[in-house]
Amino acid sequence: MRAKFGNLTNLKESRAEQTERRIVITTQQQGFIMSQLNHTLNLNDDIRERSKIIKQHEDNLKFLNSQSNQLAESIFDLQVSLAKYHSNNVITSDSGNGSFHTEEETMEQILKKENSAAGVFSWLKGNAQTSSLTLTKDVVGVVATLGKVESDDLSRILSEFLGLETMLAIVCSSYEGINALEKYDNEGLINCNAGLHGIGSSIGKRINGSVVVVVIYCRPFVGGLVADDPQKKLDLPKPRLPNGECPSGFVDYAVNMIHLDSKHLSFVTEIGYGLRETLFYGLFSRLQIYKTRNEMLHALPCIHEGALSLDGGIIKRSGMFALGSRKDVEVKFPLIYGGSGVPPDYIETEEAVRKLNWETSKLSADKHREQQLLDYRKGNLQ
Repeated sequence: MRAKFGNLTNLKESRAEQTERRIVITTQQQGFIMSQLNHTLNLNDDIRERSKIIKQHEDNLKFLNSQSNQLAESIFDLQVSLAKYHSNNVITSDSGNGSFHTEEETMEQILKKENSAAGVFSWLKGNAQTSSLTLTKDVVGVVATLGKVESDDLSRILSEFLGLETMLAIVCSSYEGINALEKYDNEGLINCNAGLHGIGSSIGKRINGSVVVVVIYCRPFVGGLVADDPQKKLDLPKPRLPNGECPSGFVDYAVNMIHLDSKHLSFVTEIGYGLRETLFYGLFSRLQIYKTRNEMLHALPCIHEGALSLDGGIIKRSGMFALGSRKDVEVKFPLIYGGSGVPPDYIETEEAVRKLNWETSKLSADKHREQQLLDYRKGNLQ
């Protein structure tokens, strides 16, 4: 009897322990389930928040694209009005000595250099099927085609001063543009099957020699522009002799004697500088122009960065004089068509195009940055 009672007691204790263990296991399971549930809820909250941020970036991109399209339409309308003015006011003129050097002649001179980078690039831009290649999207043009001058004498002396290599230099708006033009293999040698070399080889115009490229935003002129000047000339003080007078025969600085047409006048870099403040200031700096060689020589005390005279005198920036007979210049700046006077509304239109192009470049940078943020957020969501 006592044994049965003992067994019954042990059985009750065993059942109690089992019940207690079940309670403990059940509590642990509930804790685990709650933990997983909270984790899931937090994860869902995180996904919703990230999705919300992605939606904001997508909305920002839509807005920026809309603004970009509106700017493009405005620029197109203004350029149409400028083109109408040009078509109604085509005036032929000569340089005063019976010769007139046109843009077409400059292009022909460049194309004759068919085995140069400038020749290949000009061929590409003149061909409808290759004019919009990605590798040339950051190329502004060839130096010789980006400006015009008033006389053949000025064209000849400026072109001789720069030299053929610089006149044929390709101008890029970014370092990415340089990288697109020329590719290298693992040993650092030029890859002749890629970039501009590859295009040249494919059309039978293999590029020989070096390729000179100018990046336009390096060290721009920051001294300001002449107020209300339609050509946006640089505000440079006139040279002064020791007696305080401006030297006789001084015409202007070379950088301000380059005429920019509407397309090139409206061009601006991402930080708002034009071709005159960047490219042409980089090429000419404060190079002075005089009417005659004798007048240039009398102005030596105030010539610090070189000078040229319209009758062929050349003083290099280093103080070197170029003497002897002048050689024929193979590639020259084209001359300006017609007079320099234009109506005020034309000038205002050009200025509007310039500002809109600047806004477009800034907007493009904003779009690129927003797209990068969107791609980053979408990558983290996966």
